[in-house]
Amino acid sequence: MNGADVLLLANTGTEAVPSYEVVGSQRNVSFSETTANIDSSSKDSRAAGNEPGRYASSLSLEHLYVPTDEAYQALKDAMRDGEKILIRRQEEDSALEEANCVVNSISEAAPDQDVATVAIELTVDGVWTELTS
Repeated sequence: MNGADVLLLANTGTEAVPSYEVVGSQRNVSFSETTANIDSSSKDSRAAGNEPGRYASSLSLEHLYVPTDEAYQALKDAMRDGEKILIRRQEEDSALEEANCVVNSISEAAPDQDVATVAIELTVDGVWTELTS
């Protein structure tokens, strides 16, 4: 699959009436899911015992800096206001899943003689909700 077919959208509407907009000029988006390990070993056995622990998911996004982009502004507002934002993952024009996220960081870079970019880090609150088509 071409990475250009994987997009992150942000809710620019309300919680009651969401309206999703693609974060403009995306260059990179990464999704991560982890499960913590619980060590259930005991002195009765030399073998390690392991159980699945807490699930977590996060994502990061890099895009060109477009100050008028509505989705970027919604992410920025959510971070500054200390609010969660509903985001959606889309592949090949099909909405796959969505989740409420905390915006952990936004970094803007404006190098000399190169494009200005924005990097955003988000953490999923709870789990992804799969969308039916």
